[in-house]
Amino acid sequence: MSVADAVDEKLLNLLQRQFPLEPRPFAVLAAALSTTEEEVLARVRRLKEQKVIRQVGAIFDSRRLGYQSCLVAAKVAPERLEAAAAVINGHPGVSHNYQRTHHFNLWFTLTVPPGRDLQAEAERLQREAGAESLRLLPTVRLFKIGVMLDVSGGEDAARRTDESVPAPAEAPLAPLTAAEIAAVRALQQDLPLEPFPFATLAAGAGMSEAELLQHARRLLEEGRMRRFAAVLHHRRAGFVANGMGVWNVPDERAVAVGEQMATFAAVSHCYQRPRYPDWPYNLFTMIHARSTEECEHVAATIAAETGISDYALLYSTREFKKVRVRYFEW
Repeated sequence: MSVADAVDEKLLNLLQRQFPLEPRPFAVLAAALSTTEEEVLARVRRLKEQKVIRQVGAIFDSRRLGYQSCLVAAKVAPERLEAAAAVINGHPGVSHNYQRTHHFNLWFTLTVPPGRDLQAEAERLQREAGAESLRLLPTVRLFKIGVMLDVSGGEDAARRTDESVPAPAEAPLAPLTAAEIAAVRALQQDLPLEPFPFATLAAGAGMSEAELLQHARRLLEEGRMRRFAAVLHHRRAGFVANGMGVWNVPDERAVAVGEQMATFAAVSHCYQRPRYPDWPYNLFTMIHARSTEECEHVAATIAAETGISDYALLYSTREFKKVRVRYFEW
């Protein structure tokens, strides 16, 4: 772990929650940390070089931008796994791709732009990758989304939080304008680590800094942007166990149990997804912890408090791909 001291810990926690959408964001962060803009920039650059921070930028809601997205589970013969992962990684709409401990051993997210058929794209990938079977697991209901790792540690991994992120309002949205699309393209870039980073992004998009920030705030208000924040390399930040908890919950209890599971601080994502004859689980919780023992502790606490004993923890054993989808670029 490359976090040097308590200031690094506080800075990383701030960066993950809500990066200031202001002309001098690092100065705003410096004021919150009682230090200087230069010191904050130096720390962020170092944490980036040490690969604790992956990227600082906008995290968008694909659906609210007009895209379709889905979690996909594939069963691949072990001897073909790397070749299959390489084929799947080549798709520009695949942002995450992991090997997990299950007979469905390859898990990836697939996003396609308006006008493309998501199921057809998934079936094409299945054929080209040589997967034996494939299950599409779209979101039926979202209870929580947002990886915010508490790098300071020292607290019970199974503690509760009030930081669950509700699904955005479902009010219909007007199509994005050309200027808004330009803003999305700019805001999804990795933020330059300099005093006026939004001015640099705005210049590349052919607009003023004030215009770009206005678009950013509006996209956030409309739920098209979930947040503007740092994404960390989990393992470098000390969170070496990544367990996907899958739960067989009676359908009539799914909403109540999903809302309860979302209150756990170690749960970054909580969704209801469809079942299949060979896949009985309908609730998914992503658990990030400092060890497999801690992960098991969180899952066991969730099971005890919800009364759901039919569950499994699928650990990621290899990360084949983890990037952000590039919107309006393919």
